[in-house]
Amino acid sequence: MARNILILGASYGSLLGTKLLMAGHNVTLVCRKKTAELINRDGTEVRIKLRDEAVHRAIFSRDLPGTLDAVTPGEVDVSRYDLVCLAMQEPQYTNHTVRVLMVKIAVAKLPCLSIMNMPPLPYLQRIPSLAGMELEEAYTNAQVWERFEPGLVSLCSPDPQAFRPPEEAANVLHVGLPTNFKASIFADEQHNKVLRELEAGIDAVTLDGHDVPVKLKVFDSLFVPLAKWSMLLTGNYRCITLQDPRSIRDAVHSDLKLSQAIYDHVDAVARRLGADPQDQVPFEKYAKAAQSLLKPSSAARAVASGAPFIERVDLLVKLISHQLGLPNAEIDHTVDIVDQKLNERIVVGGSGAT
Repeated sequence: MARNILILGASYGSLLGTKLLMAGHNVTLVCRKKTAELINRDGTEVRIKLRDEAVHRAIFSRDLPGTLDAVTPGEVDVSRYDLVCLAMQEPQYTNHTVRVLMVKIAVAKLPCLSIMNMPPLPYLQRIPSLAGMELEEAYTNAQVWERFEPGLVSLCSPDPQAFRPPEEAANVLHVGLPTNFKASIFADEQHNKVLRELEAGIDAVTLDGHDVPVKLKVFDSLFVPLAKWSMLLTGNYRCITLQDPRSIRDAVHSDLKLSQAIYDHVDAVARRLGADPQDQVPFEKYAKAAQSLLKPSSAARAVASGAPFIERVDLLVKLISHQLGLPNAEIDHTVDIVDQKLNERIVVGGSGAT
């Protein structure tokens, strides 16, 4: 049965969108007007490397069994969709037209699966030990999430690494690390049935007889996606330095002992919240994968380009750690560096005005 899936965000969202299209589902990407016009005219292109192949394959949406269209936030008819995927960066949800769409999604009570690094607040409210914590400070605007029922919001661990090549058009995505999306279940079994249908359909996809990486894996545990926190705090946010950004590989491997200490501490925080060790990814596996991540993280690139806001999982983990009585000096140091870099533009702008 073909499902209709709404994906907010046409960059990273096009990776999951392509896998859904390959499985025969229908996908709508929500994006800016110019990007929507480009996608509606030319489709999308996702470049991915199959197992044991040296060169990336280009997968074009126009060649796939599912149908793809792209719209601006104001053009969305929420009554058409079985599932919403949240694939924008967390600060983007503060845009007025996106916020209006989010209200419509919440009122329609559509199940929402986030593939953001930053977990939506309603998802965190499903975890009893987090439900009463003060975490709003970590969000660009926490009010975006007020209308959402926690049981209707779930989370993927967005482990696949992908980026838009800067020299390419906005409909091209290059997959650097083709790992899996690991999703937690919803509160309602009917919504979980949809998730498992999507999981099975994506798993069955082949290309010229070859398996296609980047699966959707569904887990009963709410804590599986939290495994990404250890990776983000060890690698992605430590790409941000007081000087130029560094690659994820260098952030992790320049001091492997320190990296493991940070990784282990964040894992311990997740276990204090209720995670089972089986929900987590061993440091050795992450460190090996990080060896191939030769670019700075998207957060580091955004800060370097002057972005005033980024997703603040670093700050979220700091807030949780302190409220659990498990502060960590290295995590606090990372947060301080990110704060300083984000504030540099304000300070520079202010000094120039006096």
